[in-house]
Amino acid sequence: MNAPLHPAAVLYRETKPFPALPACEHFAGSEKLIGKALELQRTLGPVFDVTCDCEDGATAGAEKAHAEMVAAAINSADNRHGRVGARIHDITHPHWRDDLEIIVGTAGAQLAYVTLPKAAGRQDVQAQLMALAAISRNCGLERQIPAHVLIETHGALREVEDIAALPGVETLDFGLMDFISGHHGAIPAAAMKSPGQFEHPLVARAKCAIAAAALGHGVVPAHNVTTELHDTQVVYADARRAREQFGYLRMWSIHPNQVQPIVDAMRPNFDEVDTATGILLAAQAAGWGPIRHDGRLHDRASYRYYWELLQRAHATGMNLPAAARHKFFSATN
Repeated sequence: MNAPLHPAAVLYRETKPFPALPACEHFAGSEKLIGKALELQRTLGPVFDVTCDCEDGATAGAEKAHAEMVAAAINSADNRHGRVGARIHDITHPHWRDDLEIIVGTAGAQLAYVTLPKAAGRQDVQAQLMALAAISRNCGLERQIPAHVLIETHGALREVEDIAALPGVETLDFGLMDFISGHHGAIPAAAMKSPGQFEHPLVARAKCAIAAAALGHGVVPAHNVTTELHDTQVVYADARRAREQFGYLRMWSIHPNQVQPIVDAMRPNFDEVDTATGILLAAQAAGWGPIRHDGRLHDRASYRYYWELLQRAHATGMNLPAAARHKFFSATN
């Protein structure tokens, strides 16, 4: 008798799988803060990514040394889960290509992704993607290193659909602070925090456009940071609102206190996870043909929805039903 087919082997024959990424991306710019972030990742597990920041982390004139430090951190034994990426300098900075040469050349095999900031539009992103691919080939890498693209300029927002469609793009990240700064005072500072960041029409429009473009092209939308560093209830509420009202499936963190509330807020509720488990187990038993479950018809369209929900639950460290863990997430599957 043939073994039951795993959902990943069945549900995406006509389309690419949606990326199953941790729900939180934590930024750290110094060697000390990167070390603390990796320590927290060892404690909590791979429920959040660590982004080593070259753009804001490197002091002027020390870009080479900073990139070398980042590459060493990515290559270190402290990177136990392989979920560490790097933000390089923007395309107008003279060191952006050197960032890629150093980090990909030294740590490309362990590098989870590269974050590309301040693109003025599709052409900037494409130029950096081409450089990333060329450097990866020169280093003998067989895999494509994913790119995370910051949408924080007027030009990038205008061309956000084209950017989302570029091969190799894995997330679109909203850069709230730079976006507001680019409006020359037309958007008040109150829109940099809640509730203004969700209610100002120009900011809400940008968030919706980014999320829609990302999701429409099979890319993960990543929400901007919250400026609240200590009140975890505010952090949780911001992340929850980003997920439930704006469709974001991932959010940035800039302080260790923010990581757990973001992860908690991005989790599906347990009732949804329980439903997804029941539907997927029944579908697998039926060879992934149409089924009835609790009086409702389900087929591969709804299976994809519930499989992605279950993957998000797993990525946030939820305690899944035992049958789901065994059938879909054990080492033998």
